Amino acid sequence: MGRPLEGIRVLDLTNVLAGPFCTYQLALMGAEVIKIERPGGGDLARRLGADPELNARRMGASFLAQNAAKASLVLDLKQERGREVFRRLVATADALVENFRPGVMERLGLGWEALRAIRPQLVYVAISGFGRDGPLRDDPAYDQIIQGLSGAMSITGDGRSAPLRVGFPVADTVGGMTAAFATAAALLGSRRRGEGMLVDVSMLESLLAAMGWAVSNWLLAGVAPEPMGNENPTAAPSGTFRTGRGLLNIAANEQHQFEILCRLLGREELAADPRFAEREARKRHRAALRAEIERALATRSAGEWARLLAAHGVPAGEVLTVPEILAHPQIRQRGFVRGFTDVPGVDRPVSVVRGGWRIVGMEEASGPATPPPVLGADGDAILAGIGYGEEEIAALRREGVIG
Repeated sequence: MGRPLEGIRVLDLTNVLAGPFCTYQLALMGAEVIKIERPGGGDLARRLGADPELNARRMGASFLAQNAAKASLVLDLKQERGREVFRRLVATADALVENFRPGVMERLGLGWEALRAIRPQLVYVAISGFGRDGPLRDDPAYDQIIQGLSGAMSITGDGRSAPLRVGFPVADTVGGMTAAFATAAALLGSRRRGEGMLVDVSMLESLLAAMGWAVSNWLLAGVAPEPMGNENPTAAPSGTFRTGRGLLNIAANEQHQFEILCRLLGREELAADPRFAEREARKRHRAALRAEIERALATRSAGEWARLLAAHGVPAGEVLTVPEILAHPQIRQRGFVRGFTDVPGVDRPVSVVRGGWRIVGMEEASGPATPPPVLGADGDAILAGIGYGEEEIAALRREGVIG
């Protein structure tokens, strides 16, 4: 049994994160992803990350994280000969993903209308900050810009610290995941209809869509969301609590969970206290309830409380660092991290993560099959596969069309 997207060829013209995150998900699902990179350096992410030595090698940690299981071709789309090569590739492709500003591909003569004439079944996915139309269409957009505009920063932190940036590039990753979902759905639709389609992915709209209740409470109830730090505005006790050692998240959102929590804490009287007896009252008196709970939690560590509460059906978990969760038995047992010991262009083992899914019965095949590629590593093989001979490839290289 093969992966779901085996036999699908995707041309990846993306850069840095939102686009590469999208195409990485497609590659994990089995698609053949050909990363088309610009001469002189390729994807900017090759020079980004916490290790300067890897950045100098053009194999930066930011690139390694999202580009395993892909092939790399360096191609100059500013040259007509480069565009000729690209058109021949498009004739063999099922999907194309790009994250240029709107209009760039059209100016190159490689926009949707031009490419669908070559490959009528092509799924063309354009990822941009704001979408292909609207007053912000041409504005540059990075993750933090989108976080600020979307309202996400306005509700991150508490009354003193907000607005705050979310601690990872949430707009890029949500935009990339949105694009991956849309690409997979459009590929299915293209096969059913016999014709391709243009998919317009807006990072701003992707993040707004993912904000869920923060948006719907305003649209449907007229209640504007406010920054509440580690508190859950919909319930109490639901947030982060101090223990005898470490921080503990508790989400006792249902009445029976709250009553069980009180019993396990040795504070059954709290469930009968008029301030805490029912949901809305607990929300009004959340500060007083927190103080009572933290006094009880002081007798044990966060890890001990997490195990006890979870065993009795009360959602709870320690607050961990990234290194701590990656070392956790849950993550290790499920094979979330894939290691490569011999990666061209890198002088050390490389570890990357798979997607947040596994196909049952294919667990070993759920991670990336090959390591991230050196810039241009697969150019000759890709061009030979679309009919170029050795002399033609050599000539293209001399002319600087390929790298």
